[in-house]
Amino acid sequence: MADNIELIMRFHPAGGEDVTLISADFGGEAEALEAIARALDERRSLVLTRARYNREAGEHGVVVNLANVVSVRVSKTDTDTTGQYL
Repeated sequence: MADNIELIMRFHPAGGEDVTLISADFGGEAEALEAIARALDERRSLVLTRARYNREAGEHGVVVNLANVVSVRVSKTDTDTTGQYL
């Protein structure tokens, strides 16, 4: 797990405000997107064991209910230039 990097994950729920999590659960963006896509396909929640909500100091375990999420953006940086939601 030491090789994992911090990724910014922005979840956009239907009819709600974006939720930003910083997670060190994955080795890269592709691995994170694959886990999110698998959870969506299997209609289950995404479980993160090393996450920080909205830039909090400490890491926590987080369960993300993906039922009402319409898009997710995963990146190594969190700026306006990281791209648009799909």
